[in-house]
Amino acid sequence: MSTAARDAETTEASPDPIVGDMIGSGVEGGVGDQVRAYFQRLRGGEMGALPAIGGLVVLAILFAFLSPYFLTERNFANLLTQAATLVMLGMALVFVILLGEIDLSAGVTGGVAMCAFIVLVDVAKWNTWVSLGVGFLIGIATGAFIGFFVARVGIPSFVVTLGLFLGFQGIELIIIGNGGLYNVQDPAILAIMNNNLPIWGGWVMLAIMVLISIGTSFWDRRRRSTAGVPNRAVVLVWIKVLVVAVIGGIVVGLLSQNRGTGFIKVEGVPIVVPITLAILWIGTFVLDRTKYGRYLYAVGGNAEAARRSGVNVIRIRWIAFIICSFLAVVSQLFSISKVGSVDPSAGVAIVLSGVAAAVVGGVSLFGGRGRLMHAAIGAVVIAVITNGLGLLNLPAGVNYAVTGGVLILAATVDAVSRVRAGGSLVRH
Repeated sequence: MSTAARDAETTEASPDPIVGDMIGSGVEGGVGDQVRAYFQRLRGGEMGALPAIGGLVVLAILFAFLSPYFLTERNFANLLTQAATLVMLGMALVFVILLGEIDLSAGVTGGVAMCAFIVLVDVAKWNTWVSLGVGFLIGIATGAFIGFFVARVGIPSFVVTLGLFLGFQGIELIIIGNGGLYNVQDPAILAIMNNNLPIWGGWVMLAIMVLISIGTSFWDRRRRSTAGVPNRAVVLVWIKVLVVAVIGGIVVGLLSQNRGTGFIKVEGVPIVVPITLAILWIGTFVLDRTKYGRYLYAVGGNAEAARRSGVNVIRIRWIAFIICSFLAVVSQLFSISKVGSVDPSAGVAIVLSGVAAAVVGGVSLFGGRGRLMHAAIGAVVIAVITNGLGLLNLPAGVNYAVTGGVLILAATVDAVSRVRAGGSLVRH
């Protein structure tokens, strides 16, 4: 039985609800204990996002050397907005990849939702927010549809979502029309990817992040103490807070600089950044600190063991596909905000890049291992490749070739690390 399944069994059997959604670290103690445990996990093959972070550093140094524009404030802001759509889709796919499943329709699910949204606004003259609500309902309904056939009927997710991937492209053509194009007119929608917070807003965002980090850490410690579970040394909390404050301060400071080229100042954190960070925190909270998150990892690690432990495997899978489709709609909302229009190909080309982002970031295709932050890091890696090669004026074919090579390398690292950790290349 896998560790995740054992955790699920303990969780289900425990009468104490605090223990059920307790975040586990695998080892407690001081800084030295944590460092030794980390290197032990590395030797055991649990690489996490380390390869992606290493690749990100190497790529940043390489492109900074090759292009004088890569490390400018303007390009840094552009990179964040370019990555936002892929970051969101990568995080969406994490929920199903953790189960060892796949959703090939995630991109076009968001595309159909945005097609319906724009037609309701421009043609039917509905209220923007009501129309957007309809788009999200389409996403939720699609996720429930996929979840039913995968979790309840037992059809492989690859087959169901491939069918939707093909079918939804036809629905987009029906809604928009072949060769049709609708412009996004609503200023609030356009502002998501094209406008910035005031400078003070960026610093307020950072202060909120620091306060949330402190509050969450001490809330975890209090729950662990109440449940009689050992805590890590408190100095580790302050180290984490310091890292968040320093890195966040550098980012906000850079984005607070004027990056305009004319008389109009362009400064401040892009609005999409706090939205993405908020969804990242909520999703991480769900995976790390709720029973649902614990059960999701358990099902992905060994579904049969989780089922025997009392986990409702069908419900866990069903909800995962709903969350994935919902966040896929958010991803396409970012996309149409950036582009400023909706056409019949919305969401068609991005889904494989979303899978690549998750895998490059360290989310295991075999299920049971990975985090939302890993997918976000992987998406940034892919965005850096696209952005850097674009600055060098290299053809699009080189971009696809490099991204494909990085994906194969990441998948190889995942498979090798799984074997080293004593796992199998065969899903249970």
